[in-house]
Amino acid sequence: MKKRQPRILAALALALVLLLTAGCGPSPGGHTSSGSSAESPVRLTLNEVAHSIFYAPLYVAVEEGYFAEEGVELTIITGFGADKTMTALLSGEADIGFMGPETTVYTYNEGAQDLVVNFAQLTQRAGNFLVARKPMPDFAWSDLTGKTVLGGRKGGMPQMVFEYILKKNNMNPGADLTIDQSIDFGSTAAAFSGGMGDFSVEFEPAATALEQEGAGYVAASLGVDSGYVPYTAFSAKDSFIKDHPEVIQSFTNALQKGMDYVNSHDPEEIARVIAPQFAETDLDTVTAIVARYHGQETWKADLIFTQDSYDLLLHILQEAGELTDSPPYEELVNTAYAAEAAK
Repeated sequence: MKKRQPRILAALALALVLLLTAGCGPSPGGHTSSGSSAESPVRLTLNEVAHSIFYAPLYVAVEEGYFAEEGVELTIITGFGADKTMTALLSGEADIGFMGPETTVYTYNEGAQDLVVNFAQLTQRAGNFLVARKPMPDFAWSDLTGKTVLGGRKGGMPQMVFEYILKKNNMNPGADLTIDQSIDFGSTAAAFSGGMGDFSVEFEPAATALEQEGAGYVAASLGVDSGYVPYTAFSAKDSFIKDHPEVIQSFTNALQKGMDYVNSHDPEEIARVIAPQFAETDLDTVTAIVARYHGQETWKADLIFTQDSYDLLLHILQEAGELTDSPPYEELVNTAYAAEAAK
């Protein structure tokens, strides 16, 4: 027995090493995970610009278990603004950012060494609405002449798309009306309800809530009047994508399943699935909002961020005076994962 003892001790030591190192390989964002759906799930942190029914395919993927099917354990944190979401991504607090892709252009032009790359586009229309103080069934954009509108943050997609529509309708945003940009994101509905402004640009559920209160009425959809625009996309640092391609693919696969669901089910079914994400909103309201977005073809059939969409984004930025340089499409967009997910 004494002669065999060194072998036994060596075997025990090896077993201990294997036990301690199992499942603790490199993983995204500093999380501990094996990175394989066949083993333990990869833990990812997603920072979203806002928590909105506008992003229904994402929440369908969560609630239907599509991320779990792909081996992803997802934590979602709401950034309340694209600038805050980008900060979380750059600092490493988030692995993936979900925001307007204009922010990736800004980061590129500010000289970022580790570029933030868009790998999946979710929405193809703007998600906000112009709310008036009275019903305006025959609304025309010229009706805003001389009026005050509660707008969005300078350089953000909501504000730039609003100005883009005004210019399409032969209006000068800086001269023909007053756009109040002094109110924080998410607070404009309360300000409008409290008497500020003649009109307000609102996301859901704020637009519907104002209608239900009798404090406002949707006069126009910015999503309809602007046409197809690359409004929101998922992005990550280039280094993260290169280090974890299988994770990005799994994440994108789950999103595509969510996209397939919303494009093959009616608003009532979609609303029932995502209702747990919006516990503070009754099901009828969730359904009405989903129907509004569904009816205007808010969501793409796939997640591919095309060259045409990117060029339109740069055009909108240029029109808004926010474009200092035009980054090459190939630098800020990677379509490989979305194309694979769409097969």
